[in-house]
Amino acid sequence: MTTASERAARGKAARKRVPRTLHGRWIPRSQRPDPLVILERESLDRLSDLVPLRYARMAVSPFAFLRGAAGVMAADLGAERHTGLTVQLCGDAHLLNFGVYASPERTLLFDVNDFDETLPGPFEWDVKRLAASVTVAALQNGSAKPKAHRAALVAVESYRTNMRRLAGMGELEVWYERISADDILRVVRGEDRARLAKRLAGARRRTSLQALAKLTERDEAGNRHIVDDPPLLERVTDVDRVTLGKIFSDYRSSLAEERRVLLDRYHFVDAARKVVGVGSVGTRCFVLLLEGRDDSDPLILQIKEAGRSALEQYLPPTAHPHQGRRVVSGQRLTQAASDIFLGWMTGPEQRHFYWRQLRDMKGSAEVETMSPATLRDYARLCGRALARAHARSGDRIAIAAYLGASDVFDRAVADFALAYAGQNADDYAALGAAIAAGTVTAAPGV
Repeated sequence: MTTASERAARGKAARKRVPRTLHGRWIPRSQRPDPLVILERESLDRLSDLVPLRYARMAVSPFAFLRGAAGVMAADLGAERHTGLTVQLCGDAHLLNFGVYASPERTLLFDVNDFDETLPGPFEWDVKRLAASVTVAALQNGSAKPKAHRAALVAVESYRTNMRRLAGMGELEVWYERISADDILRVVRGEDRARLAKRLAGARRRTSLQALAKLTERDEAGNRHIVDDPPLLERVTDVDRVTLGKIFSDYRSSLAEERRVLLDRYHFVDAARKVVGVGSVGTRCFVLLLEGRDDSDPLILQIKEAGRSALEQYLPPTAHPHQGRRVVSGQRLTQAASDIFLGWMTGPEQRHFYWRQLRDMKGSAEVETMSPATLRDYARLCGRALARAHARSGDRIAIAAYLGASDVFDRAVADFALAYAGQNADDYAALGAAIAAGTVTAAPGV
């Protein structure tokens, strides 16, 4: 068995391969792929009628572009030297991929909450993605470059100090570590604290019962069905309903036995295709309305297509060739607690999907309206959550030793984030120019 001191020595040895100051560099290579070519390549296997909507959502702001351009940043990070200190990456750790949700015990937790791109990989890729998103958000909200740099520095410092704290804890202590709603409220100050308390209260109301009122109505016979709202929400055909029914049993088999018993107490009512997110627009996504003891006892599940991770071509082969299982396994390993209905299956045309509840007290921040102080508080919280997630799946002692007690790593990554925000601004402008020239089609207004 490797001792703690040997693990720490491994982390310090990684400094020779990749000095911490090296993380501060961002110089686009001469053969850097065209970001629009990457986005177009990602669109080839998506629903063609929704691709213009994806571009429209990405064109809203530099931060929206960053959200949708995980593949672009993956290509940039994949071309750089890395530490070799591996964790289960979120793969897309921008600010809005953190948020609150309910644990199975109905406690409101704050954590990473998106795993479409998850893969084992070097820890610093997630940290750089988080820091870049902080900087882009700060600049977009009107902060000058020094303040945007400071916000990213706070996020990375929080990651480093929490990783060092976790490195000193026992294995079970780390596994049980979590961030509750009360922890969130303690780090936010003044009027922002009252606004946050209101948002947390709103998240607690975001349940299947609330979604039932928002997404469904009764027909003349009194039967409930999902309301059409194309192109964002479209009821499926009878043929699709039969297909969804056939694949339901495959999903059921991916759940633990006691959860299959619970699921069997619900019956199918209706289904619809749903548009979600920014980067995910165009992937196949459905919602299923199920009913328990009566029509006031709903369960609404989301079925989302799982394609190959944007990181895959830059990392060793995944242990899970089924992409839905890759997402589910990464989420279960990384989150402090996961949705009890999280599962996977293979659908028509051998496409891979994963399932979860559509709403289970889920909530996210309004990053675009945050004051500089609130953004720094939120960045600090995200850095803490990311450290906790990485500590579960990677060698926290080696990573903590690599990071060290000084702020060398923090400042380097903050420097990178500021430089990369400039690159993101250029890429965003290129998308806008392509839309204006008609070489890229965007669908405004939705």
